[in-house]
Amino acid sequence: MSSEEPGHGVALTNLDELLFEGAGATKRDLVDYLEAVADRILPVLEERPLSVIRVVRGQPPFMQKNVPKYTPPWVNTVSLWSEASKREVRYALCNDRRTLLWFANQRAVEYHPALVRAGSWNQPTHLVLDLDPPATEDAFARAVRAAGLVRQTLADIGLAGAVKTSGAKGLHVFVPLPRRACVP
Repeated sequence: MSSEEPGHGVALTNLDELLFEGAGATKRDLVDYLEAVADRILPVLEERPLSVIRVVRGQPPFMQKNVPKYTPPWVNTVSLWSEASKREVRYALCNDRRTLLWFANQRAVEYHPALVRAGSWNQPTHLVLDLDPPATEDAFARAVRAAGLVRQTLADIGLAGAVKTSGAKGLHVFVPLPRRACVP
């Protein structure tokens, strides 16, 4: 469809459609939200190969790593070899508000930046510990207890960890790494 309103040079379309069945939010809500948090999210995404989860009408949500052929030329990208796919994957680098709003227009609802910056492949900036509890009645409580132990252990060696939910039942502990951390 045609552009409904300008968004930093991005043609925004179908803004009043629900993001997905039962969402209670429209694409306009997603665009407005990302516009509101852009100053906080862009520094986290900058120069990091980006994978996103998209919700496209009539399809189940999917993870997109490789940018589509119709990606505008102003979206910065970086190509990396994927051992799993046995091919080059062209990742977006979401370095500016226009690219962020382009992703919103693509119905990207989750943003998964790499733990390295483009060009600094052997210098991870974070370690992520994925705590997935066994399928029991108290699974989440177990994950919370484990996360507390992990945070204490990290503190004991001079590192800090931030805990966040990882999905349905688990937790992630994000650990910022000192600049000297390198992978050979």
